[in-house]
Amino acid sequence: MNLFADAIAWIFSGTPGTGFDSIPVAIGVQLLYTVISVVIAAAIAVPLGWYIGHTGKGREIAVSISGAARAIPSFGLLILLTLLLGVLHKPEAAVISFVVLAIPSLLAGAYTGFEAIDRRVIDAGRSMGMTEAQILWRIEVPLGLPLLVGGIRAATLQVLATVTIAAYIGLGGLGQYIIAAIPLRRFDILIGGALLVAVLALVIDGLFALLQHLVVPRGIRAAGAASPRARSARERRAEALAVGAPASSTTS
Repeated sequence: MNLFADAIAWIFSGTPGTGFDSIPVAIGVQLLYTVISVVIAAAIAVPLGWYIGHTGKGREIAVSISGAARAIPSFGLLILLTLLLGVLHKPEAAVISFVVLAIPSLLAGAYTGFEAIDRRVIDAGRSMGMTEAQILWRIEVPLGLPLLVGGIRAATLQVLATVTIAAYIGLGGLGQYIIAAIPLRRFDILIGGALLVAVLALVIDGLFALLQHLVVPRGIRAAGAASPRARSARERRAEALAVGAPASSTTS
């Protein structure tokens, strides 16, 4: 308990120590790398995921690529890219590493959001004479948005936690407290840095949980409240893929 008390005292001391950035600056760096990486990954993965979900083409390839990307060790990729690009391009190496980490969850969230939609809704739109563009933007995107936000939520939390290792190559962030404190045997700083990462992740997760609830169309929320039902196997499988869980774990 003394270590945790010392860590909390260090957090609120206002003086992180010689050679360290202030805590607000470190949090800002952590969030900056997270936002940049997730935005770039979303620009790549979301349109591709929507295309796969709308057309049904390339799903197997997307699943294979997502699985392979999840298996890449982020720390090893970061070091490799730093060596390949050079020490003058460490920020670029870090962003590329985090983008690779974020793409699988975003891609899965985008196409599984479309796959979870009842096909009868799509058929009804076509029978009403809606074009494919209208079906995409007026039916599929709004109904698939909750699972897409779930994918963004998972990707953001993964990147936010992994940005901690950027301090290993001197890019700052909250990881600087953890990495630098180990050789110094400053366990108050080490635990304090870990607590800051955990609290920041919990805050971000809570905000995304609220957003994920808000983006559910009001008609769907009202219908669900009026007649609650068990989620279908397809919906459970889609939610699992969006957050990176094995699809088989969602079926019974």
